[in-house]
Amino acid sequence: MRDAVIVEAVRTPIGKGKPNGSLAHIHPVELLAHTLRTLVERSGVAPALVDDVIGGTVDQVGEQAMNTTRYAALSAGFPETVPATTVDRQCGSSQQAVHFAAQGVISGAYDLVVACGVESMSRVPMWSNVPPGKDPFGPGIAARYPEGLVPQGISAELISAKWSITREQMDSFAVSSHHKAAAAWQKGLFDAEVAPLDGVARDECVRPDSTLDALAGLRPAYHDAAFAERFPQIEWNVTAGNASPINDGASAVLITSGETAARLGLRPLARLHSFAVTGSDPLLMLTGVIPATEKVLRRAHLSLDDIDLFEVNEAFSSVVLSWAQETGADLDKVNVHGGAIALGHPLGASGTRLTTTLVHAMRERGARYALQTMCEAGGLANAMILEGV
Repeated sequence: MRDAVIVEAVRTPIGKGKPNGSLAHIHPVELLAHTLRTLVERSGVAPALVDDVIGGTVDQVGEQAMNTTRYAALSAGFPETVPATTVDRQCGSSQQAVHFAAQGVISGAYDLVVACGVESMSRVPMWSNVPPGKDPFGPGIAARYPEGLVPQGISAELISAKWSITREQMDSFAVSSHHKAAAAWQKGLFDAEVAPLDGVARDECVRPDSTLDALAGLRPAYHDAAFAERFPQIEWNVTAGNASPINDGASAVLITSGETAARLGLRPLARLHSFAVTGSDPLLMLTGVIPATEKVLRRAHLSLDDIDLFEVNEAFSSVVLSWAQETGADLDKVNVHGGAIALGHPLGASGTRLTTTLVHAMRERGARYALQTMCEAGGLANAMILEGV
């Protein structure tokens, strides 16, 4: 059976997802086009050789509607004959794009394929795709969950309560994320993955001087009287400081087979070893990373001890800390260059952003195996294992 390898991985710097953010003036199609253009330039691959471009975007409306990935590929100068599609598995959309791309290569359906993602939260805010007064869930969901589902922030609070994770633990994890990201920038560890544009060369949300005292002064971000009555166990520990911000950004990886890479003279960064996707309780919604990790390790016939590096998306501190409690993973191996709390979480771009950071960290540290997993709205999670080559 054929294998699948990543031969190039790039991302934009990540900007604040606000009107005054460093990338807010750039149309999302152009954000993604920049990564696609850089991807083929750095790899030396002719765009005409690309069999497909699979992109992730969450809020597919307004400037991110009409199959954003297709127009990004055209804007990047790819031939009109190169197809493209846009997928939505919420925050894991572009990780799912990686899964689809790699599975296509392994099956023989593709020889060379791009997995990518974009989100401009400054221009297309979260929930823009749900008009006021409209119900995206329908009567069947209302009947199955009569007390109602909850927003992600409440899920993060429920996780904090269920796993007895304190405010100080969550804030401490967040501070560590900022410090690791700042150190990685200072050491030049992001230089190989970041593609500067329009004078923006660094991630905008990293706070090198972040401290526990500063985060301790922040108010709970999701306090709600009705939810407080419904869930008296919640202690309201989630703040803007221990959760990911809203962001703009794009990222892309180039995937092919080992045989094709050798024929084209491409140097693999990592082999895509194993994949898993799972559903979980949509009320807790963000805990799917736990069974997804277990599932992908079983499929890979590996144990947690075999994994040298982890990327676990830092949607909230409580997500990563509960995952670590359940799996027993060593947090010193997790998000070693900082995570989404510091770097940012441009929804549709985050999956391939994590992959981009992970393959470069693997090369820098000589890692044999690495595991990436992401929680996703609705009670979903993707996980995959990469192998150094």
